[in-house]
Amino acid sequence: MLKKNVVNKMSEMGSNSSYRIVSFIIAIRDFLVNLDNVIKEIELQPGDIVLDYGCGIGSFSIPTAKTVGEKGKVYVLDIHPFALKRTKKKAQKNKLTNIEFIQSDCDTGLNDESVDIVLLYDVLKGLLTPQKQLEEFYRILRPEGILCVKDFHFDDGKILSTITENNLFKLKIKGKKQFIFTKL
Repeated sequence: MLKKNVVNKMSEMGSNSSYRIVSFIIAIRDFLVNLDNVIKEIELQPGDIVLDYGCGIGSFSIPTAKTVGEKGKVYVLDIHPFALKRTKKKAQKNKLTNIEFIQSDCDTGLNDESVDIVLLYDVLKGLLTPQKQLEEFYRILRPEGILCVKDFHFDDGKILSTITENNLFKLKIKGKKQFIFTKL
């Protein structure tokens, strides 16, 4: 029993260290890339309901929550508890009360057709079962909802084929900063 606890603790420490390294790299990316331009491209409206899937360090969660305002809501989801903890600290620092936190690898727990926009930013490359997540996005998006995808690690063809291969989504527009898909 003791060995198992030690192994679990060491695994958790390794995971925490890996997360901290990735967070540092993301912070550098955020400094170099104008994230506001990515957010502006989807034309968020006050009152929108958004899911930031794989929120990481909250790079997109915080500006999105500011834009949708008090009448809107941003659900931030990540598998890593430290991502949610860090994003929560940023939300508190910015006095944002319209953010709800979800720790999960796929299931959002959200109602059917309850979300206007899903943000899938720099996460696609890390999904082990992308079609499972796409089915979940399809389920929670309203009929007129959009799926916004940007991945710094995939080329355009890989993004398009991954999102459209199961006939759940079709390309609405390829913006300057991201792909925007609608439900089929």
